[in-house]
Amino acid sequence: KGGVRGGLVVLEDISQEKRMKTTLYRYMTPSVAEQVMALGEDSLMVGKRRDVTVLFSDIRGYTTLTESLEASQVVSMLNEYFETMVEAVFNHEGTLDKFIGDALMAVFGAPLPLENHSWSAIQAALDMRQRLVRFNELRREKKQPEINIGIGLSSGEVVSGNIGSHRKMEYTVIGDGVNLSARLEGVTKQYGCDIVLSEFTYRPCRELILTRELDLARVKGKMQPVKIYELIGRKDTVLSDQRQEFLELYRRARRAYIDDKDFERALKLFNQAQAMEPTDRAVEIHLGRIRRFLKTPPPPNWDGVYVMTTK
Repeated sequence: KGGVRGGLVVLEDISQEKRMKTTLYRYMTPSVAEQVMALGEDSLMVGKRRDVTVLFSDIRGYTTLTESLEASQVVSMLNEYFETMVEAVFNHEGTLDKFIGDALMAVFGAPLPLENHSWSAIQAALDMRQRLVRFNELRREKKQPEINIGIGLSSGEVVSGNIGSHRKMEYTVIGDGVNLSARLEGVTKQYGCDIVLSEFTYRPCRELILTRELDLARVKGKMQPVKIYELIGRKDTVLSDQRQEFLELYRRARRAYIDDKDFERALKLFNQAQAMEPTDRAVEIHLGRIRRFLKTPPPPNWDGVYVMTTK
């Protein structure tokens, strides 16, 4: 009858610590977030040089894929896709740096140092490959189109810190290692493979993985050439006899091409490799170059470097 019977007070924690913790949990695992919190906010605000591995992944043919989908279907697909891919990053001690449309950028070794950041990033990439298989199985069951992705990995020194304006800032890393990993993600399209490593990620992990040397390339925006590798799998990956024979043929063909500059022999070996795997893009690329060199030989000081003109 208008009298007061009681009161209700609702409290929400809007402290700086709470806001920071909520933000960090979006980008890194709770255990890493707690360690960063213990160091204080300044640990993110102050720029630092870190030795890290950067991972870029991107959905192949995204524009074509989404043309036939409703907006709600596109959002649902991306949310489901990113949900499982971010888990792969977190499972191997990575930090989610950002989403860029249908692309994902992750860092291994920042904001906290990570001793084996190259190996952690490689394991995350292999985990993403397996998760994509399961993701596509579910999409097939729902009569939905499958998706393919490309992943680029490179290691090196970067600058990390909170970067932006007073209105919007975010923790990120910048440097050559970031740019190169982004370029390598694009390189996966040219060579028809899903995971490409730079030599800087390959070298510390070469005893742990199976790879194939794709090229000695000078990517757009870089002066120094870099060896790039296709990541086949872990060292204990079981390959069929035919696959092993193909990879051995490819290795011998590439040695004839780049080390011996014996283009006739390289042509013969690459042709044999193509007969075994007719759709292999790396073989096709080398055959095209060799045929041009047989018509117009390269200069005597040719060093085998391929200059990439696209990103």
